[in-house]
Amino acid sequence: QVQLVESGGGLVQAGGSLRLSCAVSGRTVSRIGMGWFRQAPGKERDFVVGINWSGSTSYANSVKGRFTISKDNTTNTVYLQMNNLKPEDTAVYYCAADPKGFGGYYVYSYDYWGRGTQVTVSS
Repeated sequence: QVQLVESGGGLVQAGGSLRLSCAVSGRTVSRIGMGWFRQAPGKERDFVVGINWSGSTSYANSVKGRFTISKDNTTNTVYLQMNNLKPEDTAVYYCAADPKGFGGYYVYSYDYWGRGTQVTVSS
């Protein structure tokens, strides 16, 4: 069983930065795909970024150049560094694990999810 626990959310002004963490237990992050998704009130859960087992990444166009995903194999943690935040980035951010290793775009590709962490960006 894989468990994911997100942390690092909060309230930040536009232009600011936050770093989200996703602590993973039950599987080694170096062997699975991981992703970050976000969901704003009344909207669907959207792909933000994914990283596959080998470290290749893919980003949503809306966050390219501002967000960076990384994995720390020693602590089994995945990070999402978010810079130059905008009010439209406000959402609950979810960490997800894909045991197949792909870390792709689709929600249904992921078997395990965290409970989410709230990110609010004020204008």
